[in-house]
Amino acid sequence: MRHLLTLFDLYADDVRTILGTSRHLKQLLQQGQRPSVLAGHTMGLLFEKPSLRTRVSFEAGMNQLGGGSLFLGDDVGWGKRESPADFTRVLGQFLDVVICRAKSHQKVTELARYNAVHVINGLTDLSHPCQALADILTVGEVFSSDGMFDVNVLPGRHLVFVGDGNNVARSLALISGILEIRFTLACPPGYEIDQPWMDRIQQTYPHAQLAQVHDPVEAVRDADVIYTDVWTSMGQEAEQAERRKVFAPYQVNAALLAAAPPRACVLHCLPAVRGEEITAEVIDGTQSRIIQQAGNRMHSQKGLLTWLLAPEWVQQNVRT
Repeated sequence: MRHLLTLFDLYADDVRTILGTSRHLKQLLQQGQRPSVLAGHTMGLLFEKPSLRTRVSFEAGMNQLGGGSLFLGDDVGWGKRESPADFTRVLGQFLDVVICRAKSHQKVTELARYNAVHVINGLTDLSHPCQALADILTVGEVFSSDGMFDVNVLPGRHLVFVGDGNNVARSLALISGILEIRFTLACPPGYEIDQPWMDRIQQTYPHAQLAQVHDPVEAVRDADVIYTDVWTSMGQEAEQAERRKVFAPYQVNAALLAAAPPRACVLHCLPAVRGEEITAEVIDGTQSRIIQQAGNRMHSQKGLLTWLLAPEWVQQNVRT
């Protein structure tokens, strides 16, 4: 039984294969082909948090692959009516894979513990691996010669995350280490990615180039990608006023873009607070690839689901 709780659960070759499968399926879709790779498979969406991109992209992607999906809301009684062991083992009788969007990372770890069903982390406070896969699929498209993902353009690229060292930043630091992308977090003092996480990346991928700095202008001087996210995530609402004050110098705006090379593209995992962490001018500007990035949530997750549930099809059809 395979799980994706963080990208540490994958080998580098797994990541390349998932991204290559994503590219292949996206190409087929652009040609009007929707192969029923996962016909007869059923996916469950077990969500504690609201969602637009994660829910719709997974459901649409599974539908395009010929499978079915079920949204599991409060009525299923997760964590309320029965033991975690009973709940998870029963789910395994009905479903092939569960996408879990939870407030606490411990909850997805608990689901995976019983090895009753494949578990994919759709977002937790620790990690957002599905977002990182879509992000790097986008970067590999932006810098390719034909607009289709090319893994060979990634090594040596510089991805600068401007903002909080949150779950998205952690996942980007990790996938950057896996694929030999330079990663820099530009954040206020005290908002860095925790050192144990950074140390684990460095130990697992000794060639990883990771940095955490406090000057966003210097950080973007040679950036290929400028990435940002909301300053206040779900569950941090009590800190909102303080965070606005602390992060004000870290807004991604026209002045920050002017300090970066013209080639730099802008990414944001959405939803965005326009005028806070990023200006509307930048979101809607010529360097923005944010909508393309959002669309790639579906394509990268189709690649992930196919890699997980139909490995023979991947071996026969996908060149990585």
